[in-house]
Amino acid sequence: MSIRLQIIDEVIQREGGDKFTDRAEDRGGPTRWGVTQATARQFGYTGHMRDYPKAEAIKVYTSYWNRLRLSTIEVFDADLATYLFDYGVNSGPSRAATDFQRLLNVLNDRQKLYPDVKADGAIGPRSLSALESYIKARGAGGKRLLAEAVNSLRIAHCITLAERQESQEANAYGWLSRICNL
Repeated sequence: MSIRLQIIDEVIQREGGDKFTDRAEDRGGPTRWGVTQATARQFGYTGHMRDYPKAEAIKVYTSYWNRLRLSTIEVFDADLATYLFDYGVNSGPSRAATDFQRLLNVLNDRQKLYPDVKADGAIGPRSLSALESYIKARGAGGKRLLAEAVNSLRIAHCITLAERQESQEANAYGWLSRICNL
């Protein structure tokens, strides 16, 4: 099994497997395989979410994987790819990519290591080049720091969500537990 398929399968399991959910506290609404109804509709699914096929969920997750350029990132660091993917699944690939780019920019020592990248949520050649330069300069410890910093920004985002909308406090413990135990 490829790393991509393994990571997708792990996300599906963290999301409850084939269990259909529709909790009032979950802003995502009806969900199966971890895919919300709104996302399923964006990808062309028109049926009831109770019947949503796993193969369709895998297509959604594969599109997130590709959008985040994780096949390239995993070569540099599998943990970073895992963290970015899980972040992208829960908060959208654009937010995960933007936070990743922001981190690359603040970790480049005022552009001494590599030029800033545009934090636009679209990981392209410049972001990947910056990652490569960052890892060459910072080594294994830098890879670990970058991966953990991604999770730190993710935690901050979850806290902000719960602060802005009190009903989301019902999800906060689960969100933070998921991130910390990834």
